[in-house]
Amino acid sequence: MTTPGTDGLGASQEPFGPPDTEWVRVSPRLVTLRRLVLVVVVVVAGALLAGLAATVGVWCVVLVVGLSLAAAVWAWLVVGRSVRSWGYAERAEDLVVVRGILYRQLVVVPYGRMQFVDVKAGPLDRRFGLATVQLHTAAAATDANIPGLGPIEAARLRDRLSARGEAQSAGL
Repeated sequence: MTTPGTDGLGASQEPFGPPDTEWVRVSPRLVTLRRLVLVVVVVVAGALLAGLAATVGVWCVVLVVGLSLAAAVWAWLVVGRSVRSWGYAERAEDLVVVRGILYRQLVVVPYGRMQFVDVKAGPLDRRFGLATVQLHTAAAATDANIPGLGPIEAARLRDRLSARGEAQSAGL
């Protein structure tokens, strides 16, 4: 008997969910942070546009405010889905990072190819207790980042990836 999403041999047909992979999702606090930034941008941009539209007439102000609110509601929903799409998995030979809702992306970074691992956090990230782990490889196209991790988790992941990278590249 086959399980849904697999071929007859049990291999996953889903390229964004390798079989036997335990995904770690980013913190839900990232949704709050990104939505806060969204609200600030919408309020400022909406106020500026409404001020400009006021020179044309009241109907234009109503149109601009209505379109701004519609865009804000749509973006609010997209931010939540987008953040929930981020995940990573540490496997024996590599790190797998998945993200995206409309355009899905799966990045596989072999531990032996990692050059260095950064942890960074801006002022808002620190206020919300978040950090981003950035992996660098020789090929810029395979760089990967994992936003929305707690600082302790980010430091733990950085240290573990660095150790695995050193162990894997020792044989080169």
